[in-house]
Amino acid sequence: MALAVDPVDFAGLARYGIFGGLGHQAYLRRAEEQLTALHRQGLEIHLRVLEAGDFEDYCEALGLDPRMSAARVAYAGDPELAGEPFVYAGERLAELAPVLLDDHRARLRMSVACVALLDAVGADPDGQFRMAAVMRYVTSVYLALAEGAGAGRHLLTLRCHGPEDGEELTSAVDVCVEDGRLRPAGRDTEAFCVTLAAGVASGGEGALLLHGDPAGAPPGAPPGSPTADAGPPRPPVRGWALTDGRLRPMTAHEVFDELADDAARGLPFPSGVEPRPGFPLPGFPGPGGGGGPLG
Repeated sequence: MALAVDPVDFAGLARYGIFGGLGHQAYLRRAEEQLTALHRQGLEIHLRVLEAGDFEDYCEALGLDPRMSAARVAYAGDPELAGEPFVYAGERLAELAPVLLDDHRARLRMSVACVALLDAVGADPDGQFRMAAVMRYVTSVYLALAEGAGAGRHLLTLRCHGPEDGEELTSAVDVCVEDGRLRPAGRDTEAFCVTLAAGVASGGEGALLLHGDPAGAPPGAPPGSPTADAGPPRPPVRGWALTDGRLRPMTAHEVFDELADDAARGLPFPSGVEPRPGFPLPGFPGPGGGGGPLG
């Protein structure tokens, strides 16, 4: 089943009359009733986000009438579409909708990044070995970032693009460390690692930022110290520049400039943060090291 869980998508598709005149909330209630009934029968139900623009492009490419139910059935079940179906397990739609949307968007980012990664490593017989090497490397980088972040819930953001006007790729993932252990983060972690792998393998440019947990105390500041008594801690932001596919720590000034550039691109500038230099990350094991592009 393909569900228009996003109200913007619902409004864009309602003009085709496919929802029978229902409002978005009434449509979701009816969809939940159908899902519950099917689930109780023991059927496995796969869900896909019914995205307005994507659905319209799909119908146009295949010559389908978007007003017909057959078009929605084809869209819901097409294995070639980005965003693999999400298995329904009896959840309430109010709880499931944001999870389904996040999963869908992460899969879309991962699909785009996979294409860029495959283009970078090549289709020759050595491509699989190159891909395995770069994925091992970005996994080690992700684990080093989590270790360096310390306890708490942190945010990693990444933007990168190819060296020759390549498409810009972006990704973000929450990094949660509790009792010295990294908690699984699901699909967003996969999307982040594949996006970074595409930037590394293609010799791309970009920036990686680690936004520290705003609830965390400054490391090494015992109770009663001047730092600890100075008020609520300023959440740190550390950064790394991706240049020619190589990651290097930014200076605190460069981190501030990157945050300002993000704000110029329309992202909110985080208030009260403390830009800090990035810490050393693993280098890519190979000629030249440093996470450079694969030859």
